[in-house]
Amino acid sequence: MEAPHDDFMREAIRLSIEKMQAGHGGPFGAVVVKDGQVIARGFNQVTSTHDPTCHAEVDAIRKACAALGTFQLTDCDLYTSCEPCPMCLGAIYWARPRRVFYGNTKQDAAAIGFDDHFIYDELEKPLSERAIPMHELLREEASAGFRAWEEHETRKEY
Repeated sequence: MEAPHDDFMREAIRLSIEKMQAGHGGPFGAVVVKDGQVIARGFNQVTSTHDPTCHAEVDAIRKACAALGTFQLTDCDLYTSCEPCPMCLGAIYWARPRRVFYGNTKQDAAAIGFDDHFIYDELEKPLSERAIPMHELLREEASAGFRAWEEHETRKEY
């Protein structure tokens, strides 16, 4: 890898340490890069914002999309201090960056108490066997929103 990749990863790592030590949340940082420029920086803020979705990657994706005025990160790269968790991985696939570079592995994260293996296990189970019960409710009424989407003249496909 060429030096700029290392520099962008070092920025993600720097954020992970600096923001964790400042009390924002766990030791995770991320940056989104487009055309060799950092578009957005994100860091874990789960505990400081009381938001379980405020992981570094999600934070960086939100900020990058706002900065670029789009909901997809085409031609962007994401650098994150750790291999993304299942939630962040889902957000990454929805945002569609070109590439993802990560530092620590999910095994490294598990070793310090950030173990997401149970989520991967839950995804494989039938709904009736998951730890959090899931119940279908008012499907016919809910389908009205989907029908309205199909008929909406100015909908944006994604």
